[in-house]
Amino acid sequence: MPINIPESLPAYRVLCDEGVMVMGAADAKRQDIRPLEIGLLNLMPKKIETETQFARLIGATPLQINLTLIRMTEHQSKTTSAQHMEAFYKPFQSLKGEKFDGLIVTGAPIEHLAFEDVTYWNELLEVMDWTETHVHSLFGVCWGGMAMLWHWYGIDKHLLPAKAFGCFQHSNLYPKSPYLRGFSDEFVIPVSRWTEVKSEDISACQDLRVLLGSDVTGPCLIEDLRRRALYIFNHFEYDTETLREEFNRDLNRQSPISVPCNYFPDDDTRQRPSNRWRSHGHLLYGNWINEIYQSTPYDLAEIGVQP
Repeated sequence: MPINIPESLPAYRVLCDEGVMVMGAADAKRQDIRPLEIGLLNLMPKKIETETQFARLIGATPLQINLTLIRMTEHQSKTTSAQHMEAFYKPFQSLKGEKFDGLIVTGAPIEHLAFEDVTYWNELLEVMDWTETHVHSLFGVCWGGMAMLWHWYGIDKHLLPAKAFGCFQHSNLYPKSPYLRGFSDEFVIPVSRWTEVKSEDISACQDLRVLLGSDVTGPCLIEDLRRRALYIFNHFEYDTETLREEFNRDLNRQSPISVPCNYFPDDDTRQRPSNRWRSHGHLLYGNWINEIYQSTPYDLAEIGVQP
């Protein structure tokens, strides 16, 4: 089954051209099934690029999915048009009464700030507490996952001496996890962050389990056994050229940046990189969607009521 997104959303045409199954509202209504309700709280500056990346991953499963794009209520995007935000995004405060089978909270380029110094931190605290009664399963990405670990477990992020940037080898540390069904023992995933979460802090908490990790960049994917949640610090959703775009952006800003590790062939920035993580990205998000489908109540109203 396809993902249900507005036909006027830029991601619709991109995904159609890629062969991803998408449908409009009229076609979706003709199917006599309950689609999964998935929310995407998009904190990234490039909203259109990010919403397309996540829609691509969750739209590749056999289930029909309604994707709701969510924004922080008072925060105004400086890099995405007001028309796009008005047309496709709902402010969090307007949907607090709704329930979702799944919610993805993206990262944000604010790692240098203390969590409490983020302008929308108080509303994000409200979002996280709201999920405990209104969302069946959570997926926190990069800074979004770190924020959840800080809020619920007091696990802080730590500034790295240099940006972890490039494609790094990772290991499957818990092969029997249903979220890792089909995963290789070793694989590559893009990393782009200035902070990390320490392995020892995660190991000290009995409700958390490290599923994927790297000897170089540390924990990658964490399962929260108490909350039916996943926290990932790296980027299976990235397009082939995303790291190049970030590299060029930092060069133009004259920010300290190195050539992304293990990304360009022979570290030659003139060459086109190869995407070596796409299949594992589809596996992870497809497995997450499948686990939601297997366990979520048929009646959305029962989310947050049943254990």
